[in-house]
Amino acid sequence: MCDKKDAGMDWAERAVPESVGGPVPSPPAGRTWEELMRMAIGLAAGAEARGEVPVGAVIAERSGTVVGEGGNAPLGTCDPTAHAEIMAIRDACRHLGNYRLEGCVMVVTMEPCAMCAGAIVHARLDGVVYGCRDALAGAVVSRSDLLDAPFLNHRVWHMGGVLSGECAALIRTFFAKRR
Repeated sequence: MCDKKDAGMDWAERAVPESVGGPVPSPPAGRTWEELMRMAIGLAAGAEARGEVPVGAVIAERSGTVVGEGGNAPLGTCDPTAHAEIMAIRDACRHLGNYRLEGCVMVVTMEPCAMCAGAIVHARLDGVVYGCRDALAGAVVSRSDLLDAPFLNHRVWHMGGVLSGECAALIRTFFAKRR
């Protein structure tokens, strides 16, 4: 499904800001989507400080309690699955003592990839809020719509565009420094 333009796309071009459209789901109690995204941005900054691609994620219960956090860590852990979303899911599952995260929502700085979208479904998260789109590998709306696939046995609502400019700038700046 990649055309020649996409095949030559680098990381700095793939993070695309997005505006929030349609009805906005209510955030967890006592929180705002922007507040939760700023927490995720802080985790992304921590990942960047460790030399990782700056993506961060938090998971909050309906009560507003943050039960999971994660920043990208594949390089430092020698684990290709150590994306921010996976790290946050692992943290939340340990915290709650359950592999099912019903009643929780994930807030992540960049649109999840196919692996992470699958993990979000299997963890039974209620929803996912992301900052910027990933024009190359995003599996929520950009390259695929995995969270809306009719064959899945669990539905996850999703919304993009929260602080999208800031989230896209993290990725662009990170890769601009590496050139």
